[in-house]
Amino acid sequence: MTWGPLMMYYHCPKCGMKFEYALDVMVEFGDKFGHCPKCDVMGVYEKEGARQPDDKEYFEVE
Repeated sequence: MTWGPLMMYYHCPKCGMKFEYALDVMVEFGDKFGHCPKCDVMGVYEKEGARQPDDKEYFEVE
């Protein structure tokens, strides 16, 4: 049984956007991992884990 990808949840301190990154794309994004896809500023870390019940509120950065 698998729980799916490990997600890291953030919000942008500039625009307020909620977004998430799957931990397995960290290498692909490098230093940009955790950055807001809209403003390109480092997001404020909220939580991490398997997909959360409020997951639909967050934009998945791919």
